[in-house]
Amino acid sequence: MTPADSPDRIGKYRLHRILGQGATATVWLGYDEFAQRDVAVKVISPEILQDRERGRLYHHLLVNEASLAGKLNHPHIVQIFDAVVDEDQSYIVMEYVPGGTLEPFSTPDNLLSIERVVEIVFKCTRALDYAHRLGITHRDIKPANILLAGDGQAGDIKISDFGAALMSDANQTRTQVAGVGSPAYMSPEQVQDKNLNHQTDIYSLGVVMYQLLTGRLPFHATSNYGMIYQITNTEPPPPSTFRTDIPPALNAIVARAMQKSVEARYATWEAFAHDLAQTFRNKQLASQTQDVPDSEKFETLRALPFFREFSDVEVWEVVRFSAWSEVARGTLVMKDGEHGDFFCFLVNGEMRVIKRNRTLSLLMPGECFGEMALIGRSDRIRGADVEAFTQARIITIREQALRHASDTCRMRFYQGFLEILATRLTAANIRIANV
Repeated sequence: MTPADSPDRIGKYRLHRILGQGATATVWLGYDEFAQRDVAVKVISPEILQDRERGRLYHHLLVNEASLAGKLNHPHIVQIFDAVVDEDQSYIVMEYVPGGTLEPFSTPDNLLSIERVVEIVFKCTRALDYAHRLGITHRDIKPANILLAGDGQAGDIKISDFGAALMSDANQTRTQVAGVGSPAYMSPEQVQDKNLNHQTDIYSLGVVMYQLLTGRLPFHATSNYGMIYQITNTEPPPPSTFRTDIPPALNAIVARAMQKSVEARYATWEAFAHDLAQTFRNKQLASQTQDVPDSEKFETLRALPFFREFSDVEVWEVVRFSAWSEVARGTLVMKDGEHGDFFCFLVNGEMRVIKRNRTLSLLMPGECFGEMALIGRSDRIRGADVEAFTQARIITIREQALRHASDTCRMRFYQGFLEILATRLTAANIRIANV
């Protein structure tokens, strides 16, 4: 819909501006003059309902959502005030929530604090438990359907878009239709078109929690078939693989919410909410203080020559899955003969590379070390000791984290390793030539 053909009103509602536009509907900021309040008006494109192949599905979703008008009264669920469904004009009038969706906070470069994520997910569990008690299963939980009343870092949340909802008191053949939901967030039983209950929403909220904590989905595939296979057959790496300040308790909560078997998954929303609340009660989150702010980590990595070809998004990804620490003079960071499953960058201070009590070289700020054990395909054994010659700050990256990094981020690392090898070979050739 272009500004030229934009309506000024629809029904009794005055329309101000477009809030969002999709393939099936346009959402307007409107005003209810009778109730004297801003509203969001979702106007369905008429041609969508007339589509021969998908028209019945879209009509079903519209009627489904419209039927909830006035029924879901919860502080963390978007209220539906009014609905009109007919051949000429179909629209739904909802509570206006000004802060946008959680989508912008689902990428590595713009993550919320861990405490904020737990707070948001906890509120979602309470809202979805309320809906469950009314016999409603949402079936399309994802960041795009969770709205923010504030700016992301503060304020309440509201769950929206119950068009795909499953009603336990309705005709199941009418409500449980195929082709509904977003594949990446679907439970194993949903992608296999099995009968569903509230535990499918528990799984989907687990996926949302995973994404909000890490900035990435637990599964990646180039086709729906590949996605379905992973959802039903493979286990994702724990969230702390990509964000080292995530406490073990949250890894466990996400893992239980995303169990493939419904028997192993949280059985109730109360159990899910209890475990989230317990992380605060036990101060498991409060103890996860960060000595180095993420902003400083980003700027530090951005300044290192190794990361000059990395995009900002890729640098933020590294910020999340790297561990930063201060080491005292004399600390043995790597030991000759040990298995190597991590490598490091020296941020400041000096390190010595030692073999049989002989110093082979000094490492200066910006240098990478320990990567050779990861590059080797065979034994991955350290070839020398690395000891702190002064007090130093180092960045540690685990082999598992690198293996599960995005394809482009992982490629940048291997390009950087090749440059290091080439530089070392050149230096070795110069030394040999001068002998």
